[in-house]
Amino acid sequence: MAELREHAKDMFAAAVKRADPEEGVRRQLAVSPLPSKKGGRCIVLAIGKAAIPMMRAAQSAIPDVHDALVVTNPENMCDLVGTTVIAGMHPVPDAASAHAGRCVIDFLQASREGDVVVALISGGGSSLMIAPAGGISVEDYGSLNDVLLASGLAINDMNLIRQQVDDLKGGGLLRFAAPAEVHALLLSDVIGDDLRAIASGPTVAPIGTPQQAVSLMKSLGIWDKVPASIRDHLVKSAPIIDLPTASNHLIGSNRQSLEAMLAAAPKGFDAHIVSDALVGDVERAATEVIAAARSAKGPVALIFGGETTVQIKGSGRGGRNQELALRFALAAKDTLQDNWVFLSGATDGRDGPTDAAGALVDEGTLKRIADAGGNLDALLRNNDSHEALSRAHDLLVTGATGTNVADVQVLLLP
Repeated sequence: MAELREHAKDMFAAAVKRADPEEGVRRQLAVSPLPSKKGGRCIVLAIGKAAIPMMRAAQSAIPDVHDALVVTNPENMCDLVGTTVIAGMHPVPDAASAHAGRCVIDFLQASREGDVVVALISGGGSSLMIAPAGGISVEDYGSLNDVLLASGLAINDMNLIRQQVDDLKGGGLLRFAAPAEVHALLLSDVIGDDLRAIASGPTVAPIGTPQQAVSLMKSLGIWDKVPASIRDHLVKSAPIIDLPTASNHLIGSNRQSLEAMLAAAPKGFDAHIVSDALVGDVERAATEVIAAARSAKGPVALIFGGETTVQIKGSGRGGRNQELALRFALAAKDTLQDNWVFLSGATDGRDGPTDAAGALVDEGTLKRIADAGGNLDALLRNNDSHEALSRAHDLLVTGATGTNVADVQVLLLP
């Protein structure tokens, strides 16, 4: 069992390594150099959990960077020569995120005709940098995000709504950078690599309209749960038109990381990428993994990628990967034979508001929780997956990885 667990961790490490943002930026700038304009300046902006390594790579590859700004999460902050580095908050934005948004706007508005703005975008940017529209307060903006996160909405639906209440999202960055030319390099943390959803699409057209956001919120029964200022803004807003364009390049994705896991599978195991779209509620996702396991003949490595959701009903701590792993262990108790290992982890190293990337569970997880005095049913009802897994010593703790391409999972059946 210990060897199986090490194999699973090695495969997770391979997924993170393939999503290395520094190498991705270098690779893209080597094959697609930036245009050179006489008299123009190069201004570099990096936003997201992978902002630091992306900026580091850009500075080494681009000569004569005039000015540089990084917005990232506190865990990833460090000093960079010639660069202003500030932190926002994730997963729920706060005053620090609003300060970051104001700094980005000021930074972009200093650009002029003939300049080139390089925007390095990675996951987490939706929360780390905010610019509440129409007089919406930071508190009301945060309340909206609380409602969205608790609703179990898919990431694209969340971003459709966020884009309508934020001056930097849904192409807003382009308006502040105009008339400079914008070249964006994006590390995808969304399934299907829809550029409009990465960090809520600051360099691409919005996913939808204010009217669509209203209809979606009403259909989900969350319209009356958000602050009045949000509702008033959405009702009064008009769709965005005449948006400046940008050159957008994808430099890394969840699918590429799954292929790296495939290559890192232990010798003698028949490895398969079962799905690169493991999405939706964690309980349903656990059932999907179990279904794949039933028809598998070992030794096999079943690989999944995606981004699931959790409907928050309790006050406990945890994240989608931790709860998925627990629910899989519970479902496997009466389904799988002995000797299996399942890992579910966030490639950024942080699963929800916890210190864990996810979890690594096996056939003994439930017994270890019970032996440590944990009531699994009660813990799950309270969304307290972190406490349950801590009792079993099954948390996957990696620290911040400096990248983010959503979540990956592997089930090893010897």
